Amino acid sequence: MLGAFGWGLLAASSLVVGALVALFLRIRVRTIGLIMAFGAGVLISAVGGGQQSGSALAIVLGTVLDGIPESMVIGLTIFQGGEVGAAYLVAVFISNLPEAIGSTTGLATAGWRRGRILWMWVAIALVSGAASAAGYGLFQNASPGVLAFVLTFAAGAILTMLANTMMPEAFDEGGKLVGIATTLGFAVAFAIHLLD
Repeated sequence: MLGAFGWGLLAASSLVVGALVALFLRIRVRTIGLIMAFGAGVLISAVGGGQQSGSALAIVLGTVLDGIPESMVIGLTIFQGGEVGAAYLVAVFISNLPEAIGSTTGLATAGWRRGRILWMWVAIALVSGAASAAGYGLFQNASPGVLAFVLTFAAGAILTMLANTMMPEAFDEGGKLVGIATTLGFAVAFAIHLLD
């Protein structure tokens, strides 16, 4: 169970890395849009296997809502296969970076203090680690139907965040290269899956 916590925490640690990048490097709005598009492509793959008002907090909320079931899936895969699925772990890690960069930039623009933003992401990473441990421990005797529900919920949460926040923001801010960046994100995650 401790291993599941560690893997879940590792996957979510990219939220803190993304926040640090956004807080200490000046990133153009168009670049953030392209980063969001790349992250959307990675998340689309994971499902198969100027800030608008409130969009930064929407991404944070989406990160929590999809991060918990995502992390539970990490714990489930460790329980079912004895090891973590590298492709899924990398997809979650990579997709967390744009989520954190996009929302951290928006929160900083809205006047949030750096320390508050960083502690928020650290807390979300710890919750994700705990959710991974819960996925490992709580579902050991679960029926296939319950496992399917958890996996379906995780996929639905990812799709909701994609449709409501990441893709619209990427389209609004990223310019003509959004489609290419999204496809590149999908291709990278798919290639990792094939190599797994």
